[in-house]
Amino acid sequence: MVQTYRLVKQAKMIKTDDFSSVFNFRKRISLQYLAIHYQPNTQQRPRLGLVVGKKTAKLAVSRNYMRRVLRELFRLGQHEICHVDLIIRVQKKFSKVDFIQIKQEFNTLIQKLNQRVNLNAQISNNINTAPKDNE
Repeated sequence: MVQTYRLVKQAKMIKTDDFSSVFNFRKRISLQYLAIHYQPNTQQRPRLGLVVGKKTAKLAVSRNYMRRVLRELFRLGQHEICHVDLIIRVQKKFSKVDFIQIKQEFNTLIQKLNQRVNLNAQISNNINTAPKDNE
């Protein structure tokens, strides 16, 4: 199958309930600029939600630039991301000057995310396949 790099509508989280369920799951990885909140999902793709607050950047132009950059990084890397709902929250304002650092930070966070999700999946598989003493 040929990989397409389109960001399809199913890969976007829009509803408030989706965001709330991810935040309530309380799993988070963060670095200097970005924080990723995540929750495993049952769909066959990762889904993205973005939060860029007015406290982070007052001007809408700046907030939209940050969203655009993060959406593009997700679009290009979506095939390497585990099947999770993830919300990327901007903690510190960034601009075009910081692009390379943001790209590196995004990739680092995605690697950490994949490691955590795969580790949790292995642990849950081991628990489910372990023989029971009372049988």
